[in-house]
Amino acid sequence: MRLTERFGLRPGADRFPSPHSAADLNNVWLMTSEYGRTVNPTVVYVARACLDALMGWVGVDGMVAAIRNPALLAAIDQHAAAVRDELGERITDAPALAEHARQVHAAAVAEGHEFPNPARLDWAHAPSYLVRLVAVCALAGVADCL
Repeated sequence: MRLTERFGLRPGADRFPSPHSAADLNNVWLMTSEYGRTVNPTVVYVARACLDALMGWVGVDGMVAAIRNPALLAAIDQHAAAVRDELGERITDAPALAEHARQVHAAAVAEGHEFPNPARLDWAHAPSYLVRLVAVCALAGVADCL
């Protein structure tokens, strides 16, 4: 079994991997950190892989478009502020960021949104769920979660 299959990493816009797909594995790597949080290295690895896939899917194209479009940059900044408010202290945790992105993606799928090719998208009129995903990518980059 390939590593990507084992951890649920499947390419495609409609198959964004769950950052907790590795949580079902039987492993004994759980340990308590000095900060009182439980850390599972496998979950962190999968979350970073999810964020990296997200960056490749929409993050790079969205951020390049934002450099050219101040209104888009402002929208990404507003979405990033909303994510920071929602996640609080967990803003630097790869699993928390990946889970937020997964929830945004799942909500968009549930509402029946089509996922356009980001390379061909008119980012000036990008749907808010894609702008939110780009904001998650920006936060992941700042938090060194990629």
